[in-house]
Amino acid sequence: MGKTRLEAFSDGVLAIIITIMVLEMKVPHDPTPAALVALLPVFLSYVLSFVYVGIYWNNHHHMLHTCARVTGPILWANLHLLFWLSLFPFATGWMGENHFAPLPTAMYGVVLLAAAIAYYVLQQAIIAAQGERSVLRQAVGGDWKGKASPLLYLVGIGLTVVSSWLSQAIYVLVALIWLVPDRRIERVAGHDA
Repeated sequence: MGKTRLEAFSDGVLAIIITIMVLEMKVPHDPTPAALVALLPVFLSYVLSFVYVGIYWNNHHHMLHTCARVTGPILWANLHLLFWLSLFPFATGWMGENHFAPLPTAMYGVVLLAAAIAYYVLQQAIIAAQGERSVLRQAVGGDWKGKASPLLYLVGIGLTVVSSWLSQAIYVLVALIWLVPDRRIERVAGHDA
């Protein structure tokens, strides 16, 4: 199978995830600044999740660019990733509506952790299908970001018993690490992926 259908399906799911997240933000019935301030936790949760979905979309695109063909394990690994990403709207809404309370913040971290693991599984499925000499294998190398992120998520989840704000800082830190453009695949492929 070619990768075009997989890319189109994944892009559609990610677009729906973003749409669901924004639709979860309810319009205030009071036309005052105080009504907007009350929505700040919901909005901040949305912004963080929007950035995460954007990071996954960008890196997913680059990773699939290295595929010559798509195998069954790649399809299932991709669905596994999309499953965890599809939980972003729920985790985002729960955390924002409850003003970053410990349990919703921890659950948000669990969803982030599971998505990171699923991304790693997809990456390994692509490498297995394309071979150890594949462009993706060469590009990821030691993959310090991919190894550090799950550890940081675990720290963030654990910190919810101390401070939800420290957990949020960890989640934002991981997003900032990935927000910096990762040009490894483009560099190894020798062109703009």
